[in-house]
Amino acid sequence: MFIVHVFCHVKPEFVAQFKAASMENARNSVQEPGIARFDVCQQQDDPTRFVLVEVYRTPDDPAAHKQTAHYAAWAEAVTDWLAESRSKIVYDNVFPDEQGWG
Repeated sequence: MFIVHVFCHVKPEFVAQFKAASMENARNSVQEPGIARFDVCQQQDDPTRFVLVEVYRTPDDPAAHKQTAHYAAWAEAVTDWLAESRSKIVYDNVFPDEQGWG
């Protein structure tokens, strides 16, 4: 598995719109064959901060995701809602392994 954490800091007045757009993107994203999981997480002590946890089956799947219409719509919609540019950290899965055994 190939895991990407995308960090988003949203302007306070756009939190509801960002949340709705991100949930719609996630609903569509989990339909992609290369995506095993797509979580939208909102920080408890600062509701303007979100982490998108994207779990891909292969390192090539993020590029395929970025070619979809739902990703393009999300990226265009949220750009003006962000307080700062998105950032990301990419991880390799260590446990469990692909069979779930560790």
